[in-house]
Amino acid sequence: MSDVEKCLQTPATICLSIEEEPSIDPHVHHSQTPSNIGFLETDTSSTEVGHSGHQFPEGGRKARLTVLGAFFALFCTFGQMTAFGTFQAWYAAHQLRHMPPSTISWIGSLQLWVFFFSGAPIGRLFDAYGPTGLMLAGSFCYITSIILTSFCTEYYQYLLSQGILFGLGVGLLFYPSLASISTHFSKYRATALGIAAAGSGVGGVVFPIMLQFLFERVGFGWGVRISGLISGVGCIVSTLMITSLSAHKKPGPYFDIKTITDMRFALLATGSCFSALGLFIPFFYVVDYAKHLSIPDHMSFYVLAVMNAGSVLGRIAPAYLSDSIGRFNLLTPSAFLAGLSCLVFWLFAKSLVSLMLFSTVYGFFSGAFISLVTPCVAQISDIRQIGTRIGMLYSIVSFPALLGGPAAGALLARDHGSFTAMIIFSGSTMVVGSLFILLSKLVMDKSILARV
Repeated sequence: MSDVEKCLQTPATICLSIEEEPSIDPHVHHSQTPSNIGFLETDTSSTEVGHSGHQFPEGGRKARLTVLGAFFALFCTFGQMTAFGTFQAWYAAHQLRHMPPSTISWIGSLQLWVFFFSGAPIGRLFDAYGPTGLMLAGSFCYITSIILTSFCTEYYQYLLSQGILFGLGVGLLFYPSLASISTHFSKYRATALGIAAAGSGVGGVVFPIMLQFLFERVGFGWGVRISGLISGVGCIVSTLMITSLSAHKKPGPYFDIKTITDMRFALLATGSCFSALGLFIPFFYVVDYAKHLSIPDHMSFYVLAVMNAGSVLGRIAPAYLSDSIGRFNLLTPSAFLAGLSCLVFWLFAKSLVSLMLFSTVYGFFSGAFISLVTPCVAQISDIRQIGTRIGMLYSIVSFPALLGGPAAGALLARDHGSFTAMIIFSGSTMVVGSLFILLSKLVMDKSILARV
């Protein structure tokens, strides 16, 4: 019997994991520095055996289809979520023009909170039942939320449909997609996940332009419905393509107290919380900022598209490099430079060209942060705790992600439309977060140049 056949018949449990390394000395794995292209090859004879005894095919038809299906899932879901700035600007000028920006931003912040907070229960359900049922439920929630949003007229209706239901649908499609990839790859896992995560960046490029075009041509209602039809097809296709090699088991606890006492995890979670507080503010408000500079409406939405285009490269290139230079070594500067770009570029961007430059730079580094934070959690976790730890991190991060948008809107209202305080808040929180992530790295190895 071939190694691949054994792997398919003897799956092992995996959750929302990126790295399969033991919790002791996670930075030491000098024996392998793969050329991150091997998983694209059709030859799957180079099966990798993880520390749990699970054999990873490292390629093959099912593995490649899973990566492609996850790309489609993230394109439709997280891609549209990062395009909320288009809705924010449209609501402020039309349906909810009588409300301040901070109030409108609660819709997008509620999306993020439900999406992040759902990570723990969805991860446990993935352990027990696999991806298909979860993704079918997610497709139903996602399509239903978009259809309901197209008929909304009141603020509370947007909160329920586009906030809560949409966020849940995204979570049910996002987490099983990435977790399934983790069961097919070990040696090339970061690269495979980076390619899948790029789908959200591509979606973030397409959706702002498409939605603005549809809103102006066919109106808000039909524009949202058409985007929902396109996304619905993508979600169903991705559900059919994604498979998992994990063994179903009784899920673990929601919250592991011992994890909090792990200084590496505690510092990483603290840094992620500070970073999440400011991370999504540019995605929510960059379109409004463009209009504040008197940039024409038809051009202001391209600024958000450019930001998401930058994140496409940011989600692939760092994942590719992380196999050789270390995940924490990339996560720390990614968070720091994302924050610094707000303080250096966004704060002084007074023209379309300078704003496009900021959008490109910020998109790259924020995309890198999003794609690398989960691998870092898995790197410092025992294989039996990966699902619980990643779920805990996302649940913890959900609260600052919920507060970031409204806090930015409140600063904007307090300063009577001046974006200065909001930009400083966004950039400084990410810079502070990067310092805590650096401390987490130094706990593992005090050498600043160590591969961690």
